[in-house]
Amino acid sequence: MKKTILAFVLLVSSFAYAQQEIKLDIGDALVIKSLEFSYENYLTENTSFGISASFNLNKQDVSFRYNENTMITPYYRQYFSTNEQWNFFGEGFIGVNAGKKESVEDSGNYDLKYTDAALGIAIGTKYISTSGLTIDLYGGIGRNLFASNSPILVPRLGLNVGWRF
Repeated sequence: MKKTILAFVLLVSSFAYAQQEIKLDIGDALVIKSLEFSYENYLTENTSFGISASFNLNKQDVSFRYNENTMITPYYRQYFSTNEQWNFFGEGFIGVNAGKKESVEDSGNYDLKYTDAALGIAIGTKYISTSGLTIDLYGGIGRNLFASNSPILVPRLGLNVGWRF
């Protein structure tokens, strides 16, 4: 019963600040044909949590693409400045990713499927207009932890455009 009450209190308090954002990563969409959607909820003026879902639309044999075909990334951000329009932040994330890897290097045979989870960090900056338009730019890296046939490193790059409500 205590755990249920604690979970309810945390849920209600997370929506008390009532700043939320939805975003689309236009950098990935334009450069590597990948779609990433994000939702961010502010806990306080300086902290937020969010979740991103990334889908790679490129074919497996394209020379420049993310290794991951899909990736779900919950994250926590700490904002360092108190400026109303420009903020700098640090981010910790867990990236649950899945994809295919070549069975033999340079064979073009992508038959090793993997699913893994990466733990990582990122830094970035965010612009918030008075009308609610948001633009954030960030970069970071994570390390896959479990599967032996997954890539070692997972990138976390983005140029998001969104709306705060």
